[in-house]
Amino acid sequence: MRLKILLKLLSIPLAWVGFVQFIFAWLNVFYFRDGTGAHFFFSSALVFLVAISFWAFSRNVPLTKIYPQDGLLFATFTWLLAGLCSAIPIYLVTDVSWTDATFESISAMTTTGATILVGLDDMPIGFLMYRQFLQWLGGLGVVIFVVAVLPMLNVGGMRLLVAETPGPVKDEKIVPRVGYATRYLWLIYVSITTFCALSYWLAGMSAYDAIAHSFTTVSTGGFSTHDASMGYFDSQLILYIANVFMILGAISFNLHYRVIFKNQWNQYWQDEETRVFIHLIAAISIILIIILTISANYDTLSERVAQSIFHIVSFMTSTGYGATDLSAWPVATGLLLVFTSYLGGCAGSTAGGNKIVRDIITFKIIRQQLFLLSHPHAVKAVRYQKQLVGSDVLSAVMAFMLLAATMSLVLTIALMATGLDFWSSFTAVSACLNVLGPGFGEVGSNFIPVTDAGIWILNFAMLLGRLEYFTIIALLLPSFWQR
Repeated sequence: MRLKILLKLLSIPLAWVGFVQFIFAWLNVFYFRDGTGAHFFFSSALVFLVAISFWAFSRNVPLTKIYPQDGLLFATFTWLLAGLCSAIPIYLVTDVSWTDATFESISAMTTTGATILVGLDDMPIGFLMYRQFLQWLGGLGVVIFVVAVLPMLNVGGMRLLVAETPGPVKDEKIVPRVGYATRYLWLIYVSITTFCALSYWLAGMSAYDAIAHSFTTVSTGGFSTHDASMGYFDSQLILYIANVFMILGAISFNLHYRVIFKNQWNQYWQDEETRVFIHLIAAISIILIIILTISANYDTLSERVAQSIFHIVSFMTSTGYGATDLSAWPVATGLLLVFTSYLGGCAGSTAGGNKIVRDIITFKIIRQQLFLLSHPHAVKAVRYQKQLVGSDVLSAVMAFMLLAATMSLVLTIALMATGLDFWSSFTAVSACLNVLGPGFGEVGSNFIPVTDAGIWILNFAMLLGRLEYFTIIALLLPSFWQR
């Protein structure tokens, strides 16, 4: 019975993936005309067939009650199957292996932005737009989209939303019904994307590039239609525009809702997480500017400022855009950028990383313990947003931080076992766990040097990071399968 419920739920996102591929098939035939239409038609038919099979097998099962186990399974398998199905056109259009095509697809759907493709400037433009759109689709989440459009999931909809929504504080509802809430989120998402595309176009991008990059900026995905990424445009104005919309994508969409639909514009600054997020970007950018000034990497201050702020925002929001050759920067900058990627964006956003709210609570726990060392009989509570933080949240945050550190170590060792050196392995794992994209060392340009075994390790890392560890690890526990 539970298997049939899962298959019935999974048939919906798979049908959506098939529909997206069908649309791109028509676009490629009648608009882009890049010769890839037949590949997309074939893939679309195959994915639709799988979706219909899932639905037919489980059509008589009512979706009247969704258990927590169903939500976790649905979230995990949606990302996995959507990634596998979305890889079919990549495999057919390019000359990469199925393993590499799957890596590219999962990287897109999880908005990681790590790539194994080279020669993007010469690839079919319709295929590149599909690749960009996959990141936009994954940005707010296939699961959230399903909950938003299916009233039949209202009973268990919040459980599905909780399984997908990133961050430790997941119980706050925007509006009473989750379907309405997610519709508002999508409206905000589309609106920000539209303004981003218009801004890029006015700044000098072609209409094609403006739309393509708006998809991967707001979703904090980082794919580009050019090998040189944002460096291709050689424009400081475009970098600053990208900063604005990467930050908007990395701020909680719940907060965007309160600001826009409830006309509470002061909420951006009053929200502790957003305020700390902006302060951290400013502080770390100043550190990077100083490092680049000392190393004399650029001739003018404006170049150092533009490059520093852009790359700090890019890494902290887990977007992963590049605008220069980072290997030419001082060695210390690589470690600084990797550290920045672990900080992450805000909870409830499209960004990855540990999330700023967890960073804040972790810092306050450390400060509390240091205070109690000097004042052992004192009582000092941890507060967030001026509210007392419960012991359950404190435990969950520290468990997450420990798990993030542990998985970084374990997966780095596993990747080193495939032949990569430590720095390349560590930055590759960090890039995937934090759904960031770019690495350093051997994976500084792309992930081609990684073996097939290493690619599957990184696929697992991307899913682990996108679903924030606990969702997937819970599936591996025997107690999860007990009623």
